[in-house]
Amino acid sequence: MVKFGENNEVIREEDARAILVGIQLGEDISYSMQELWGLAEAAGVTVLGELIQNKEKPDNATLIGKGKVEELEELCQNMEADTVIFNDELSGMQLRNLEDKLNVRVIDRTILILDIFASRAISREGKLQVELAQLQYRMPRLMGFGKSLSRLGGGIGTRGPGEKKLETDRRHIQKRMEDIRAELAQVRENRGIQRQKRQRSGLPVVALVGYTNSGKSAIMNRMMIMTDREDKAVFEKNMLFATLDTSQRLVKMDDNREFILIDTVGFVSKLPHTLVMAFKATLEEVIDADYLLHVVDSSYEAADFHIAVTERVLKELGAEDQEKLMVYNKIDLLADRSHLFEGGKNAVAVSAKTGEGFDVLLEKIREALFFDQQMVKLVIPYDRGDLTAYLCQKIKPERMEYKAEGTCFEILLSGADRSRMAEYIKEW
Repeated sequence: MVKFGENNEVIREEDARAILVGIQLGEDISYSMQELWGLAEAAGVTVLGELIQNKEKPDNATLIGKGKVEELEELCQNMEADTVIFNDELSGMQLRNLEDKLNVRVIDRTILILDIFASRAISREGKLQVELAQLQYRMPRLMGFGKSLSRLGGGIGTRGPGEKKLETDRRHIQKRMEDIRAELAQVRENRGIQRQKRQRSGLPVVALVGYTNSGKSAIMNRMMIMTDREDKAVFEKNMLFATLDTSQRLVKMDDNREFILIDTVGFVSKLPHTLVMAFKATLEEVIDADYLLHVVDSSYEAADFHIAVTERVLKELGAEDQEKLMVYNKIDLLADRSHLFEGGKNAVAVSAKTGEGFDVLLEKIREALFFDQQMVKLVIPYDRGDLTAYLCQKIKPERMEYKAEGTCFEILLSGADRSRMAEYIKEW
């Protein structure tokens, strides 16, 4: 877990002992609380228990009611908790009021997710995105960090050193946010150049999306194994947000057709808006993909909840209408699989662990990406060696001969490639 020091530096603390708190405003939050439990454990927190309040509307001062605050205070004392984690985002005033009443550290779901992201980010881009999201979260809450960022003095009606400290903090954060945005803009420009290179190569792009820990990285690694590229495996682990950085790998199928496979950051319910915005440059890979693989942990009892979470995030990104395939992963953990095929032709069941179902998955990808391919005959003049190289490197010719007028191909071409080489389509 993290807190913030006097000079806005992040201070990491270990061995937090926490109680989870949720407010139920009519809608069932049991799955959301289960998710919060998993997030807390992913951040290294020992969860002692949880407290849920049914309420018509949240309390402006403390989110939960006065009686529940008193009950929570007693619970913290009896269970020797040093942290309380709320399932909803808290305002600065609520943070301050709760810490004053409970005498323990209070954080909300957003800062918990930011903490996990901060510990998982590896690349320079990932670290910058997380830092930007943290600063965006903290900026309107400087007055409410209580024990995490104490004011040095002053009070209501005064202009003491505390007010000066807050102004200094605010200016420092604003300057740092400007610097990060400028650096991320450069990263975004470089990513755009890479995207243009991919587009020029003519290779289609497939993006893995889904709830965190659904097995996206494991699916990428299984494809690397199937195509004899184990040395290109990416990091995978059975934990929430094991990887944050986007990975891309070339997948070459047995018929020599190729596509780029991209692994993206996992989703979670109530994903902080600051994180969605900070990671937008990374998540743009989803929008530009030719095909999406929506990976689902089929062994989770509430898989529909995970599916709904992913669909909401895709909608927020503007990618809800992208062509996609439902990929039900982890079927090796299931005794009954009949319910997985309700999606019909737009669904496939696989096990990244054993490789079961991957032949079907690759066939589905082949059908989606190369559906418009047709067999044609080409005669490429010898002075167009660039086209000959492209056809030999990127596509497996069915037949190839050298004649006086040029190199002759009998080859499967996509609609885009047929348009590109229309003048060379000839009988021979």
